[in-house]
Amino acid sequence: MQRAFKTKLKLNNKQKTLMAQHAGYSRWIWNWALRMWNSAYKEGLKLSTNKLKKFYTNHIKPDYPWQSTLSSRVYQFAFLHLGEAFKRFFKGTAQHPKFKKKGRNDRFTIDNCGKVMVFEGRRLKLPFIGWVRTHEALPEIQTKRITISRVADSWYLSVAYEFDPEPTVKTRDYLGVDVGVKVLATCSDGTVFPNPRAYKKAQKKIALLQRQLARKEKGSKNRDKARLKLAKTYQRVTNIRKDAIDKLTSWLSKNHAVIGLEDLNVSGMLKNHKLAGAIADSAFYEIRRQLEYKSEWYGCELVFADRFFPSSKTCSSCGNNQEMPLTQRVFSCFACGAVKDRDYNASVNLQHLAEGFLVIACVSE
Repeated sequence: MQRAFKTKLKLNNKQKTLMAQHAGYSRWIWNWALRMWNSAYKEGLKLSTNKLKKFYTNHIKPDYPWQSTLSSRVYQFAFLHLGEAFKRFFKGTAQHPKFKKKGRNDRFTIDNCGKVMVFEGRRLKLPFIGWVRTHEALPEIQTKRITISRVADSWYLSVAYEFDPEPTVKTRDYLGVDVGVKVLATCSDGTVFPNPRAYKKAQKKIALLQRQLARKEKGSKNRDKARLKLAKTYQRVTNIRKDAIDKLTSWLSKNHAVIGLEDLNVSGMLKNHKLAGAIADSAFYEIRRQLEYKSEWYGCELVFADRFFPSSKTCSSCGNNQEMPLTQRVFSCFACGAVKDRDYNASVNLQHLAEGFLVIACVSE
């Protein structure tokens, strides 16, 4: 199986400049090739990335001597990525490739001319760039290519590598998990993961920085500084949300054999404008996405309830079904008198579903 690793690089000013030059080189190639592709399509001609790359190498690159001072592997990967983007577009899985703008999604891919690169520790040697340091220790991995990207004023190294998944020892067989807005996740064993609500807490600061950015003169250095402050704030929000979700999904998949979850219609829920912001801040889909691949890594089973499964309306003690308005946070059963937290009651129902799933599966076999 493949696994991705991303870490922040510790660079000096000279190295940051070199990274920015390579990212600009990759962006320049992408935009040139996309412009040529679009022009050929309007004239009814068929192009391929290999034809474009040969034409560029023989007729265009000699006119730009500054490109010879940068790694030639960067522009080759730029053509490769454009070809992959068009393949996804023709398959209908992605939109038409767009032109890249400086300062947005600055990144480039580089390799060691097909040779395997071995990484470990906090110091690594990158092809053409030289020795760089990282803020955290790298796992002992081998790879043939790496991607370097910029977020705000920081540079990150991303690498994909092969690994053998090892199932972990489980401390609990069944667990139900109810994700929500008030708390990020409520588990049937009583464990509650608070929702950091990173965007909500930073909303006032973001609004202030956006007003300050709007007042700056376009093209000025003060505008660049204001844009950087705003980008750092957004990045902090993203990091807090990612950290909370990563800890939640890792704990669930490492310690539980069978996990019961709701199959939420997130896109439909986002149409509710009163809750859309809170739902987006909780990142329900990201929780499911991470659980799906981590369940394969650590050897656990995921059981998804039907979208119309009444987990919040059903009493987990007696099975009585009753109406539960969203504003009512405590479930009081009209039949047996049980009183439970709404989210906890839903998580227990999801655990019952997970238990029943295994029983049915054993009988069918």
